[in-house]
Amino acid sequence: MTSSNIELAPGYRISRLLKGGWQLAGGHGEVDHAGAIADMAAYYEAGIRTFDCADIYTGVEELIGEFRADYQARHGRDSLADLRVHTKFVPDLNLLGTIDRRQVEQTIDRSLKRLRMERLDLVQFHWWDYAVPRYLEVANWLVELQRAGKIDRLGGTNFDTAHARELVEADVPLVSMQVQYSLLDQRPRASLTPYCVEAGMKLLCYGSVAGGFLSERWLGASEPAQELENRSLVKYKLIIDDFGGWDLFQHLLRVLQGIAQRHAVSIATVAMRWVLQQPSVAAVIVGVRRGDHLADHLKVLGLQLDAADLAALDAVLAQRSASSGDVYAVERDVEGRHGRIMKYDLNDAPH
Repeated sequence: MTSSNIELAPGYRISRLLKGGWQLAGGHGEVDHAGAIADMAAYYEAGIRTFDCADIYTGVEELIGEFRADYQARHGRDSLADLRVHTKFVPDLNLLGTIDRRQVEQTIDRSLKRLRMERLDLVQFHWWDYAVPRYLEVANWLVELQRAGKIDRLGGTNFDTAHARELVEADVPLVSMQVQYSLLDQRPRASLTPYCVEAGMKLLCYGSVAGGFLSERWLGASEPAQELENRSLVKYKLIIDDFGGWDLFQHLLRVLQGIAQRHAVSIATVAMRWVLQQPSVAAVIVGVRRGDHLADHLKVLGLQLDAADLAALDAVLAQRSASSGDVYAVERDVEGRHGRIMKYDLNDAPH
């Protein structure tokens, strides 16, 4: 089995798979509260000991906090010594021009309270609109809170290469950048990955199975003609369109199926492993609403795609449409196809 953990920064190790929280935030189907907490215990005990969440994922920080309290009550205070919880700081789009240091600290304090932690392991900073040029100012307030002991490590979420560089050159100590990365979405490869090599920064990747599109469920399926069941699928269907359309997507699934059968794993396992083997990728985030994927997720760590596997996939990728820019560029266009389905002001949502 390949290593199940990695050093993200000196003295800071994480799982190579992160248990994601977005699917537990509502909007993807009903969430079983007790089942979600039981899943956290199962993942932790299986060695997937880094969890990913965000201040804007409704109810998820509280769920993790409840898991921590429950698990420590049953197994002892030191039983979660290896747990790392990554959250995010995502100020609403309509607050970017007015947010002040007090509000930033209040948000960090809120995450600490919800997660029942004395210090946040990793806070990942997101900024919706570069045209509101206060991200350096706000990032430096996070650095001050890091120095005050409320935050251990700082990372970014969805910053493109130029703005990631700007943050690092302003002495914001980013150890990671969380980005969407999959066989269908290659945007990090062109410029962000080379910059990560230069800056010593690692990628934490979401969307590696495109909301479930990269699975047996969609192999041989007709292109959806009706409304998809959740916003996640709507989002990733747009990625498929940008990739080259449904026919090329089906070709990719057939190639993935062949590789999966050769290794006796699932299509999703191959898709996740491909991302994990890309340069500068430290970890892949696995996000599920129900705990029936743990066995498959563990197989990702035991799989190694060989030269023949990678060549077969590269042959498909060579046929894809041109990349739609740097990471998260199309999502920032609030009037564009991708931007119109985004939710930019989530901190006011009920928690």
